[in-house]
Amino acid sequence: MKILVPVKRVVDYNVKVRAKSDESGPDLSNAKMAINPFCEIAMEEAVRLKEAGKAEEVVAVSVGDAASQEQLRTCLALGADRAILVETDQAVEPLGVAKALKEVFSKENPDLIILGKQAIDGDANQTGQMLAAMLDLPQGTFASEVDLQDGQVQVTREVDGGLQTLSLNMPAIITTDLRLNEPRYASLPNIMKAKKKPLETLQATELGLDLTPRQNTIKVTPPPERAAGIMVESIDQLVDKLKNEAKVIS
Repeated sequence: MKILVPVKRVVDYNVKVRAKSDESGPDLSNAKMAINPFCEIAMEEAVRLKEAGKAEEVVAVSVGDAASQEQLRTCLALGADRAILVETDQAVEPLGVAKALKEVFSKENPDLIILGKQAIDGDANQTGQMLAAMLDLPQGTFASEVDLQDGQVQVTREVDGGLQTLSLNMPAIITTDLRLNEPRYASLPNIMKAKKKPLETLQATELGLDLTPRQNTIKVTPPPERAAGIMVESIDQLVDKLKNEAKVIS
């Protein structure tokens, strides 16, 4: 069984992102980049399935510029067998990513696609669902548990009323939630081995993909600074300020 794991290059979650002075976008100069945390969870789950003997090959794939090779090499160090980069210099939106992954799916014919439910930069939560619609495949979103049984994959997902378990025929698409697993760290020996693993680059133009953005960013500004708090000397003073200044009670 082959598992395809799409991953995205994003700013490391520990980095405080600032807006450019002209408000044209986030300032990414010298910013530390990393694999999207939800994508790390997807990669960990795929590697665990392989280690359990339920999958034979894990393929990492990313859509972006040449710098995304860094994150794909990290995936190879985490346990992926090979990697594919759909290279483009355009700022790719979820629809464009889904189109690119559709082409990769046609080329690779995986039995399972596991991807993060969302990226921490756009927070769109759209790519997995769009890809499932394009490929007409069953999907299990926000997975907190994944189990392979007799040619089917059982996905347990958290819903408002508790837990819901879906049984999906393969090929299928799964998007991962935070509670699915705890991703591992890449060891130094595996980092060295990853340098020799195959990484294929496909040009988006050669695949005939239209990745033109459908949205235009008008401006990017930091959120307003939170006003400093004040100390009150009594409950009556607190109630007065909530009523007459904050106007949150009447």
